[in-house]
Amino acid sequence: MDLSQPSQANVEYMIEGIKSKLKMASAAAMQASAFSVDNYEDLLDIYEVAMGSDKLSISQVEALVSELGRLRKS
Repeated sequence: MDLSQPSQANVEYMIEGIKSKLKMASAAAMQASAFSVDNYEDLLDIYEVAMGSDKLSISQVEALVSELGRLRKS
């Protein structure tokens, strides 16, 4: 997947990857459509952090989820 170009399809791909990596119990509540391409760079940063680590600590997961919450469309 080429993530160098902002698109809704790439947003959806990254959100699905993040949800899978974080093994979020509330993953169903985090829909890709709740995130705008306007926040693409921030989402890409979160995606790279989430996918770049074999194992995330609880504090890392909490920080990533907090950032995702901040980026959701209101």
